[in-house]
Amino acid sequence: MPLRAQPKVVDSVSVKKLVEAADDSLNLTLICGEKGISRTIKDKTINRPALALVGFFKNFGAKRMQLFGAGEMAYMRELPASRQLDVMTRMVDRHVPCIVVSRNLLPTPAMEKIAEESGTPLFRTPLTSKDFSAQVMLLLEELFAPRVAEHGTLMDVKGIGTLIRGKSGVGKSECALALIERGHSLVADDLVYITLESEKHLMGKSSALNRGYMECRGLGIVNISELFGIRSVRLEKEINLVITFEEWKHGMDEERTGLEHDYFDILGIRIPHIILPVRPGRDLARLVEVAAMVEALKQIGHDSAQDFNDRLIAFMAGDQS
Repeated sequence: MPLRAQPKVVDSVSVKKLVEAADDSLNLTLICGEKGISRTIKDKTINRPALALVGFFKNFGAKRMQLFGAGEMAYMRELPASRQLDVMTRMVDRHVPCIVVSRNLLPTPAMEKIAEESGTPLFRTPLTSKDFSAQVMLLLEELFAPRVAEHGTLMDVKGIGTLIRGKSGVGKSECALALIERGHSLVADDLVYITLESEKHLMGKSSALNRGYMECRGLGIVNISELFGIRSVRLEKEINLVITFEEWKHGMDEERTGLEHDYFDILGIRIPHIILPVRPGRDLARLVEVAAMVEALKQIGHDSAQDFNDRLIAFMAGDQS
């Protein structure tokens, strides 16, 4: 099996990366402080600096984005210019990553002056404080999520995100092609980028460069969406099942009942794991498809192997009575 990559823990995100990832969703307009655009955000929540504006900086969230809403801006405009300068100076001296003003409200001249002199990015957004908070926290949750890359092919099979693993040349891509022909969707081939969202959901996707493409030995690079239609490709999918292809060897253990459960660990999350021996004549695509359907049944509370085992025990108990 290929060596597994080490998980990457993200402990900070630059302001520039956040703005690029947000695209148009946050509608941020940079007012001043551009020289500090590479400052880092070290907390995935935001801070409303209400108490700081009255001079109380104990437990101040300096690692977070600072959001000035309508209330904060109304209070700032009531303060004398000298007091505004003092409050803003004390705030930026704590090296806050950036400041955002909601509702497209204009920052005061004192805010702009201190932000520009200190190199603290100062933004405006037309969003309300509530909407901006919701949008940016979702985005920061994604950017701060632990991530890892796994070798394999990720498919959406009957709604079950199925990661197919195995040695190079074992038949992963051929199996994926057969599944696509049967109406299932490709998410990523060769290298799957996985992030842990909300500390419980493993989301897999491809890189932007090779999204929708597969490498098939003997054929080369294949454009899946052009061959099979746009519905044959998905941007991302939660991983629900891991299937590992292993070349069959005489004497190797093969699961016969399905009562024993194996798990594959990704970023601390245990995913149901099935090992499929590969030997001539086996329809691996059909087996993967059935494995995905079995997993779908388990998710709604139906375990075929356990149901049959219970019936067998009941039958044996009836014979002995």
